[in-house]
Amino acid sequence: MSFVPYALTRAVLFGLDPEVAHELTLNTLARSQHSVLSRVYRNSFVSDPIELAGLKFPNRVGLAAGLDKNARCIDGFAAMGFGFVEVGTVTPLPQSGNPKPRMFRLPQAQGLINRLGFNNDGVDAFLNNVRNSKLYQYRRDHPELAPPMLLGLNIGKNASTPIERATDDYLTCLNAVYPHADYVTVNISSPNTKNLRTLQNDDALDALLGAISAQRELLAKEHNKLTPIFLKIAPDLDETQITVIAKTLRRYGLNDQGEVNNAWGVIATNTTLSRDAVKGMPHADEAGGLSGAPVLAMSNRVIAQLRASLGKAFPIIGVGGIMSAADAMSKIRAGADVVQIYTGLIYQGPDLVSEAALMIKNASHT
Repeated sequence: MSFVPYALTRAVLFGLDPEVAHELTLNTLARSQHSVLSRVYRNSFVSDPIELAGLKFPNRVGLAAGLDKNARCIDGFAAMGFGFVEVGTVTPLPQSGNPKPRMFRLPQAQGLINRLGFNNDGVDAFLNNVRNSKLYQYRRDHPELAPPMLLGLNIGKNASTPIERATDDYLTCLNAVYPHADYVTVNISSPNTKNLRTLQNDDALDALLGAISAQRELLAKEHNKLTPIFLKIAPDLDETQITVIAKTLRRYGLNDQGEVNNAWGVIATNTTLSRDAVKGMPHADEAGGLSGAPVLAMSNRVIAQLRASLGKAFPIIGVGGIMSAADAMSKIRAGADVVQIYTGLIYQGPDLVSEAALMIKNASHT
């Protein structure tokens, strides 16, 4: 349990504009993460290792990308008890994102709408922050030891890059982040970058994964390691679209004998454009992606169909709508191997991490 009850912190943060509260939180974490002040949010760690995509995840609860876009607070989030943390989305060049205001709370639904638009400082600044983290330095100095936490690096394309040249941006980021990541996530499902979700379509997806797969072969030889790549998809896909994505993932993620090759995985899901669950609520009509409790059932539906299509061994990370330990378990039951939290951390605080990790651990050993 964290040192200070989160209800007190949330009361202060929810009195502020959402993006102001977001930046205040990150600034506080960045300043305190290497000091005794980290005790305020430090949690007990639940050890529950699992082998996935050729990696050993220390436990099954991670932080989803989007909260720490510039990788400033890796050690702060590590202190909360996550088994893995994913930072980004990062783009080749810095960009400011969409005009403000661009974040909106829907507390009645435990939801959040954002249209940030991949605002970040660019891949060079991003990697500088990664290298300055205690986690990175520990792993650099002790390569023989199992890392206390895994690190995922999430990549995207610049808004100014035409969709026809999106692959160039993904390859630029992949080349840069590859040696520093336990896994890389290719984000093609944010609703806040124009036309990005068209990359989930059959031919476009195959071309993108083909280019990334070819480049990863070269990088694996250069750096003497095979870094798994996860594809992050949307919750708004219908059954036919999910089947197409699963078919493409099987083509790249299975070997000639139909066995998982530990090269590819999938993250289900990103935020939704649907407003069915929040109709009539303040801010419900704001443009952007909706996250939080309203996404839980949608995400679980996608996870279940992916598991049925991909088979029992294909790596799936479940994210979307986890507001309680029971919600986290629902993703495991739907077919996810491990889970990620974002909006739930904002509403429930760091204790959700250990509570979810403990419930999943206890369920897996009964």
